[in-house]
Amino acid sequence: MELDKGDRAKKGTEESSNLLRNSKGNLITAASDDNLNEIFRQLKTSKTPAVINYGAAWCRVCSQILPVFCQLSNKFPKLSFVYADIDECPETTQHIRYTPTFHFYRDGERVDEMFGAGEERLHDRLWLHS
Repeated sequence: MELDKGDRAKKGTEESSNLLRNSKGNLITAASDDNLNEIFRQLKTSKTPAVINYGAAWCRVCSQILPVFCQLSNKFPKLSFVYADIDECPETTQHIRYTPTFHFYRDGERVDEMFGAGEERLHDRLWLHS
C-alpha cells in the first residue's frame, strides 16, 4: 500500500504503543523515534541479524501480518525482531513508502528489503537471513 502525507496523519483504532512480546525475548516494539534510533545503534554494535517490520495501526495488511510476525519470532530465536509503527516513529520512518515493509539486517547493515505481506514469503526471507 503506497503512503502519502495524508495517510501518515491517520490513526487506527488500535493503539500500536502496546508492546509486543514473545516467549523467546527477541521481539521488541519501537515506541518512538529515539527508541528506534537506539535499536539501530544496538543492531550496529551487536551484529545480531535482525528484521524490522515497518507498519501502521490503520493498515489492514499490516494488522493481518503482525500476528504472523510475532509467531515467526518464536521460530527464529537467533534473529532480533522489531516492530516500528510509522506513526509512532515519524522522523525515523519517513523513508518508508509502503506498509508493511520489512528490512533485514546482518552485521549492522541492511542487506534485504521486502514489501507487502505474505506469510510464506516472510518465512522464506527469515530462513534465508537466520
